[in-house]
Amino acid sequence: MNQTNTSRRVAIVTGGIGGLGTEICRHLARAGRQVVALDLAARSERVAAFHDELAEFGDAIGFAPLDVSNFDSCQQAIAQIENRYGSVDIVVNAAGITRDASLRKMTPQQWHELMQVNLDGVFNICRNVVDGMSARGFGRIVNISSVNGQTGQFGQTNYSAAKAGVHGFSMALARETARKGITVNTVSPGYCDTPMVAAVPDDIRAQIIAGIPVGRLGAPADIARAVAFLTADDAGYITGANLPVNGGYFMSF
Repeated sequence: MNQTNTSRRVAIVTGGIGGLGTEICRHLARAGRQVVALDLAARSERVAAFHDELAEFGDAIGFAPLDVSNFDSCQQAIAQIENRYGSVDIVVNAAGITRDASLRKMTPQQWHELMQVNLDGVFNICRNVVDGMSARGFGRIVNISSVNGQTGQFGQTNYSAAKAGVHGFSMALARETARKGITVNTVSPGYCDTPMVAAVPDDIRAQIIAGIPVGRLGAPADIARAVAFLTADDAGYITGANLPVNGGYFMSF
């Protein structure tokens, strides 16, 4: 283990390269965490751009390649991270994909591919950190869901089901681990200014914005700020909660 990093908590962020993931890494590093972004490494230029964007943080933000849909790979990645940086005390599960189609046209492959990343990936990571967190008496887990897990969305039966499942998972794990000093919460972003939303046709994007009470898309920093709040050392009395960050797009009691 690298002894120089034992004084700061180690945080891992799955889907760490991307509109939301990169900003979450930035906010956690600013909060004094040793951050490791976990993401696919198939495109070397994407990884290089990530390092360039966050160069100001130096070694405080690292990168490790990972396919979250593979349990054994998650187990190995976490072991390697803990060997290098120290125990993982903070986990943010932000990895996610879309495979949109109406149910009448959705293939079993589209269903299973999405579930393997968006829901199985949360299990694969949490299963491999929860024992260590329990033994040490501290842990912060934040799972990124979506407003569409709360409302449903046309053409997203797979995505909406997985994202609703993410919060069900969070609530159950929160009950299992609360006495161990571990909190488990969900953040449900609304429509944010990310490449995924930028790909939506202009007229549809305008309709989306018109339906957001605050009158704009969310910024990645809006989501990252919520994650940093829930992962703070002194946030130990918030667990099993879902924090919607959607500009008022969906409100519930």
